[in-house]
Parts: sequence; C-alpha cells; structure tokens
Amino acid sequence: MTSSLSLSTPTLTEDKTWKNKLYICDNLKVLNGLNSESVDLVYLDPPFNSKRLYNAPIGSRAEGSQFKDTWKWSDVNEYQLDIIANDFPELADYIEIIDRVSDMSMKAYITYMAQRVIQLKRILKPTGSIYYHCDPTAGHFVKLMLDCVFGKENLVNEIIWSYQGTGESKTAFKRKHDNIYFYSKNKKNYFFNEKETTEQISDFSKSKYNKEDENGRYKEIRHKDGTIYKQYMRGEMRMRDVWEIPIINAMSKERTGYPTQKPLALLERIIKASCPESGIVLDPFCGCATTCVASQRLKRKWIGIDIEDKAVDLLIERLEQDGNLRDTEISQLDLKYKEAGKDFIVLNCEKDENKLPHRTDIESKNLDEPKTKAEIKKFLYQKQKHKCNGCGCEFPIDLFDIDHIVPKACGGGDYLENYQLLCRTCNTTKGARPMAFLLQRIDLIRKLRREVEY
Repeated sequence: MTSSLSLSTPTLTEDKTWKNKLYICDNLKVLNGLNSESVDLVYLDPPFNSKRLYNAPIGSRAEGSQFKDTWKWSDVNEYQLDIIANDFPELADYIEIIDRVSDMSMKAYITYMAQRVIQLKRILKPTGSIYYHCDPTAGHFVKLMLDCVFGKENLVNEIIWSYQGTGESKTAFKRKHDNIYFYSKNKKNYFFNEKETTEQISDFSKSKYNKEDENGRYKEIRHKDGTIYKQYMRGEMRMRDVWEIPIINAMSKERTGYPTQKPLALLERIIKASCPESGIVLDPFCGCATTCVASQRLKRKWIGIDIEDKAVDLLIERLEQDGNLRDTEISQLDLKYKEAGKDFIVLNCEKDENKLPHRTDIESKNLDEPKTKAEIKKFLYQKQKHKCNGCGCEFPIDLFDIDHIVPKACGGGDYLENYQLLCRTCNTTKGARPMAFLLQRIDLIRKLRREVEY
C-alpha cells in the first residue's frame, strides 16, 4: 500500500550530537531503521525457546516484567521472509528441515531470530562482532543459523560461561553453563583488544616452568627434529574460552529480580574485548538493561531495545544507583516516555511510530536525489523494465502504484530499496500484506485458469 513518500538524504558522517538510546518496541522495527555499518558490537541474550513463561518475583525491582519463551509461526514476521529466501538460500534450506528433527516451535524460533540476526549483520561495522548468548536448549540450532548468516569461517569462539548453582538432577550431571557464540563480521579484520583479554597464569602452569636462568623461569620444549629450546614463563596468558563468572546471588545489590538477568562482570568482559573506547554497543533484547549499564560504566555509546516498558524504570534506577546518571533530575522526568537527561533518551515507538529510526545511509544509484513521487515512480519504472513486480505484466506508467514492500507500520522505511511498482490489481490484492501473499494469490489464479482452459 502507498502512503506519503519521502527519501532521506544519505549521510555517513559521524553524529557529533550522539545520545544513548533506549527504544521500547519490537526490535525488528528498530533494526530495520538503523544505518548499515554503524555499530561496533552486538550482544544479545534473547529467549532460548525454553517453553516457559518468565515472571519477576513480586516485591523485586523488576516486578511486572515478564516474557513468554514459547514460539509459534505467527510470531514470525512474514513481510521479511523474502529476505531469507532471496539473500540466504542456504539458511532457507536449513530452516525448512528444522521441524523434521525438532518441532514447529523450534522452526518458528530460529526463523524469528534469523530475521533479526540478518539485520544485525547489516548494522555491524566491517570490524564489528556479535555475541549471541544461549544455552543448550537451542544452541546447536542457533549455531547453524549463525553459520548461514555470518559464515562458519567467521566463528571466533564458542565461549562457555560456567557458574555454580543449587539446582541439580538425580539422573544427570548438573547443567551449570551457558553458550555464547562469538562471530566477527570478517575474521581477517575485526577489533579485538589484546590488553583486555589476558588472565593470570595458574599455579599449576607455573609449576611446569621448573628451570631458571638469568632471564627467568622456563621449561624445555622439544621439537620433532630433536631440537630443544627454552620457553620462558609469562605473568599473563590469553584468556581461555571457559569463563568462571559467578551468577548474581540473592543478596547482591546488582540483583533486580528480572528473569534471566546476567552479571555486569560478564558484559564488561565482552565490551572491553570487542568494542573500542569510541565504539557503539547494541543490545536488541536489553531486558533489565545490564548491557546499557555496563556500556555506560565503560564510557561506550550504546543502543538498547526492549518490548517492555519496565526496562526504562530499571535502566534509570540502575544508572542512578551506579552513579552514572549524569545531568539528570529524576523527579522532573516522565521516566517512561520523555527524555532522560543528557545521557540518554527513551523512545517509545510502540506508542508513537514516528520515533522509529530511519536509515540515512542508503545511496540512490542512477538517480539524482529523487524527492517527488513522480521522480521515484519514473526511476522504478525504468528499473523494473515497465513490468509489475507482482504479476510481471507490462503496463504504461500511469497504471502503476508505488508500494512499500515492507509497510511502514511493520518497520519498512521511505527509501528506494523498500519501494516497488505494482499494477493496480496487484496493489489492491497485496494491501498491507507480505509479497509472499500476493505471489501465492497470483500462482493460485494462474493455476485455476489453466484448469479451466484444460
């Protein structure tokens, strides 16, 4: 369907008036509007498809927070299934078979997450990285999805976050770890802070350096050809991919009561390792805002997204408690929907879609900044070779309508890549529905015609 049309002027210059942002909205709508190659680090701790309903305890700071972790195909954004089918055919093939080895819930979950991971890859800078936090429930399915989107060659580490806890089974070992899949956008050139990724050498390792000379303690290493050389002991070594970081105990001041809250120490380690000091961190499932708080502590810019209003209250409370809510008078704020001081702003896009971000990085090829509806229509008419993007029939230009491929209400923007020409019949048939609906209807009509002719 058509609506008022405009085209933003492309700009790739640095925003010197940057403010950290917390969006309250379905994260896919926000991700669609963020510029490509604009973020240094993505951390996401999404639902795990645990088939549970999570609620914060009554009386906790996060009281009222809840989310369901059960999935149906209706949770999938059908407007963007075409992106998977057209741009990631291996991913489409993989998703197609998931229900055969698992169930439809897993298929819906992986498709839902894949649509968001595709946008996250686009948003990452060429030197950027993504950390996808999950557990063994769907971890193996998630890893294959990430391989399809980022390329298996760009897996840097599978990190094991190991922790202690009281729950245990009588028929199995205690399950006390999560998986974090660390992918770079390009493994040949990505930011990794060597100084922040070392740990002290263990006493056991020190014991192996059992010889000493004027240069210090060393151990002897024998080559296959019999040559022996000295390896001197260092005080530090590269951090392992198994991280022993305690969970948040019940008495900790850090604890909010939010279901699945992760410790600040975990996020601080990730941010220090993979986000430069001038960089931007994005968390599309920010929940109780741990990523935002950790980024603020470490003086990184940040963007948080969550569907729950409660995230606003938790973020402001935690930043105030942390001493990092600068230049802000809490008493004068509408905490949910207005600006939260000079440090960050809250944008509730569920209540006002005009607050959704709009891409400004899309360059118009072979077109000198088209601004009017007539200019856009003429450009698309030439691009589509006078044919409808639905039925494929050729028509005069005045019999076409300009259509948003992804409607604005579903996160689609006013830019050329989201415009197409449809003939009047196809545009009416499609309405505000996905292109898949239109193409299915066209195929059905053609099939019925063939049967009548036969």
